[in-house]
Amino acid sequence: MFKKKITAAVLAVSVSLLASVSAVVAAAERYTLDPAHTTVAFMIDHIGFAKTLGWFTDVSGSFSFDEQTNTVSDMTIDVATASVNTANDARDKHVKSKDFLSVKKHPQMTFTAQSATIDDTGAGEITGELSLLGTTQPLVLSVQLNKADKYPFGHKRFTLGVSASAELDRSEYGMTYGVANALVGDAVQLIIETEAIQDK
Repeated sequence: MFKKKITAAVLAVSVSLLASVSAVVAAAERYTLDPAHTTVAFMIDHIGFAKTLGWFTDVSGSFSFDEQTNTVSDMTIDVATASVNTANDARDKHVKSKDFLSVKKHPQMTFTAQSATIDDTGAGEITGELSLLGTTQPLVLSVQLNKADKYPFGHKRFTLGVSASAELDRSEYGMTYGVANALVGDAVQLIIETEAIQDK
């Protein structure tokens, strides 16, 4: 009888723990970047005179976010390199060439990250990897969660507003055109602005 009581107690505790773990796992919701409200842009030095601004018009991605723990996980952002736009047709053609993005050979660049935590102010760093031109290198995104709330119109789903930035040396990915003679800077500033919508 005593053994049965112990066994029942152990089972009850086990079920309780499993329920708690399931609740924690379920707390992480999946979010998808809204293409109409997502910008991935970059700035790069041009001969030391000024920085050139460009952006990509074809971006997709998703990630999981746990509001209870402020944890970001399983993030993937895909960028179609041929969608680059610098507001100049001739320059766009050059940027798409093998001197820079080599879009025919490498049509996509991808950022992935497994886990990160933001603080109570919404600020944090997401350490992941950027794959570009067939090379993968570590990349750290500085992020700011601007707002987390139900959207006021349209889809009316819970939405996260996020700003992020990073800096990389393009030569680390084998993109060396114009670096040695300082015609085009090596350092590239990345700017990301997005609204991520909670999946149904």
